[in-house]
Amino acid sequence: MTSTNTDGMTIKFGPFEVTKQRPSSHESHFQVFLTTPHSYGVVNLKPILPGHVLICPHKPHRRLLDLSPAETADLFSTVQLTQKLLARLYFPNPSDLTSGSFTVALQDGADAGQTIPHVHVHIIPRIKGDMGETADEIYVRLSSEEANVGGALWDRERPRPGGRMPSIEDAERNVRTMEQMIAEAEKFKAVLGEMGVGSSAKGGERL
Repeated sequence: MTSTNTDGMTIKFGPFEVTKQRPSSHESHFQVFLTTPHSYGVVNLKPILPGHVLICPHKPHRRLLDLSPAETADLFSTVQLTQKLLARLYFPNPSDLTSGSFTVALQDGADAGQTIPHVHVHIIPRIKGDMGETADEIYVRLSSEEANVGGALWDRERPRPGGRMPSIEDAERNVRTMEQMIAEAEKFKAVLGEMGVGSSAKGGERL
């Protein structure tokens, strides 16, 4: 079942829990905005552009080849569902999936720039001119410290990304607060509800 209800769930991105209680509150509010039988969607600590999110398998697989066929199919169908969600929020014409674009990237291993040893797909909504003159600048940022999704999570020295692909997981972006990430996750959940995906949905919208 596809759902936005994460109550009672403990979900981890690598060694880091992404289902945490809101500070100074007894209510549970999470950075995770979507769950499926094998995958989940989580807002980004250091987004390159507005709407930059991650889709991960529930199991902490290190590499894409570690996923079963069912997990692989679920991961990428969840990517597609999330593209529909993000198009509604960030495309010039939300009802026209061709009015914008997406960068969809997966850095499979440390030498490709992966810094959290847990498979994750980056989805970044794109519109003309969002990265200046060069559309490929997004790849430089994906491999820079600016896009490093794990850089702000490690207490001690973290794995150093290798490879020469530009920046998805390394760049000088500001780390967002927990409150900001929770607010974004709640916004995504509301739109998913409008799409028929939610805590009470029987299966939600699939492709």
